Amino acid sequence: MINGKVTGVRSIELGVRNLQQSADFYTKVWALEEVAADGDAIHLRATGGEHHVLTIRERPKPALLGVHFAAEDRAAVDRLCAKAKSYGVKVSGDPAPLPGAAGGGHGFRFETPDGLPMSISSDGVKHSNIVLDRSRPTKISHVVLNSGDADEQMPFFIDVLGFRRSDSTHMMEFLRCCSDHHSIALVRANGPSLNHVAYELPNIDGLMRGTGRVKRGGFDIEWGVGRHGPGNNVFSYFIEPDGFVTEYTTELDQIDEATHVAQDAKYWDTIMPTRGDRWGTAGPPSNRMQFAMSGGLYLGAEPPEGVRCEDIIGRRLR
Repeated sequence: MINGKVTGVRSIELGVRNLQQSADFYTKVWALEEVAADGDAIHLRATGGEHHVLTIRERPKPALLGVHFAAEDRAAVDRLCAKAKSYGVKVSGDPAPLPGAAGGGHGFRFETPDGLPMSISSDGVKHSNIVLDRSRPTKISHVVLNSGDADEQMPFFIDVLGFRRSDSTHMMEFLRCCSDHHSIALVRANGPSLNHVAYELPNIDGLMRGTGRVKRGGFDIEWGVGRHGPGNNVFSYFIEPDGFVTEYTTELDQIDEATHVAQDAKYWDTIMPTRGDRWGTAGPPSNRMQFAMSGGLYLGAEPPEGVRCEDIIGRRLR
């Protein structure tokens, strides 16, 4: 039987206002490495085997341009494309060869029911040299998306893409497609947008070292360091130069399919007296970050009182 499901998050694709400024942040501060440039785009890798985990493209304003998933093989990609078409979402066409500068492979693009851009591919180029530096990201851990109706989006991710529900809170649904507790989370919000992107570090020491590097680069911790409830992962959150929220994380729970029981919001209300942080060390997320997580920066929303857009997106490397 063909495995018609996605197997993980491959990369994220963002539109940025100043390509070089964004590249400087992601290489010098966030510690990714440029692997290829293609017209208006730069592809950057982490320390793991994936060809790239981030693509940045110069655009007039910040934008989410794609969440890119992996599938096991070409047959799985073809099956997923057929399932997406039958579900009625917008699909770019039949699976086709992908550009060599982006790692090649076989894939297709589509949109979720609420219009967020995504793709699925297989057979891309992998790096044989795995870099051993615990202070640098190894891969994309998970992507969190805002939705005007998360309950309506769930069937698409589960029935079409093959995700399983790991946990639920009043605010979020946590979905997995591999042993990681979640690769996608859906936030109950005002509408579809990118909430944040989480990059995995090898261990807590690496997360702290990476967090220190980002702080030395002139970017404040907007939330953290703490440990989440669902997923049990350690976190530190920042706002990058275009106003996207970006997270360092580690120790995300690994799911045993035979024993895992998805918990509901009532369960998490009971065991989490400090919402969002088991340790109680992180404090509340900054107002700046909450606004950035809402997608307000690239959707043109008005920031809350006391928060100026230029304070978020006007940062430069110091």
